[in-house]
Amino acid sequence: MSGWKPRGPIARRVEITSTSVQRGDVIQIGGQSWQVMDLIQLPASAKRLRFETGEQLTMHARTRLVALRMRSQW
Repeated sequence: MSGWKPRGPIARRVEITSTSVQRGDVIQIGGQSWQVMDLIQLPASAKRLRFETGEQLTMHARTRLVALRMRSQW
């Protein structure tokens, strides 16, 4: 008999930069959680992140943040 294995999304913490950020990443800023809904490429490797609430944040090439990234577990 095999043991039960969880299925479904698993969140893991990852360090992100403007080159590695992805749609769906959840970033915590000022005690609030913000889910990235859209990314706009800017000059000099910067990106503008648009969150589900409409707010925006510009990540420059040297910006480093910690985010939760969902990963499906099959």
